[in-house]
Amino acid sequence: MRAWYPRMAEVKGVGFSGSPDVDRSRLPETHIRPSKTDYGGISWPIANGSTSESPASARAFADMRDMDIPSLIRWVWEGLEIPGTVSDYHFLLQSAIARLWSARASDPSGLRFLEVFADLDLRLIEAAPRPFLIDEDDTSKGYFHFSGVATWVTLLQTEGALREALAINRRLQRFHEGYRLETLEAKIAALDEEARCTGLA
Repeated sequence: MRAWYPRMAEVKGVGFSGSPDVDRSRLPETHIRPSKTDYGGISWPIANGSTSESPASARAFADMRDMDIPSLIRWVWEGLEIPGTVSDYHFLLQSAIARLWSARASDPSGLRFLEVFADLDLRLIEAAPRPFLIDEDDTSKGYFHFSGVATWVTLLQTEGALREALAINRRLQRFHEGYRLETLEAKIAALDEEARCTGLA
């Protein structure tokens, strides 16, 4: 039976204390609990029966395309406060990052939350990496691609925050990932050399 959590803050090692300005008592999904199935999985109760989809998963795979940015942010914060698995919270954050990135031209205010959500996603992956293995029985096959974190790296590079992008890349090396790592290192080395030469001038 795959582990589930009442909220993402219960996942050990993430360092997430809970979503800001969210009253969990007002969320109808908060008290939903799963039951174990005959084949070892978990089943969540719904109005007309049961489903394998947790409350957090339902939010993660909902259509976010027509949500404005404030509604999307609220949707995610609430989703992290309801029951789900590590993978469910990851996909909720990753889907929101993709939506915020696609909306950056029309509403760049969402980029601040893109960074917040990507940071949370990476901390979640680091704290509980097993669900992201391509094959849990053969760790040599590595991990799935973390597109939300890759978007964060791209954003930081666009903003000129090369050292921050490099630091994230180095954290990702644990998962056999690294987005333009050598290019970033070369750019930073060139900038450092330029600064050194300028200082000697």
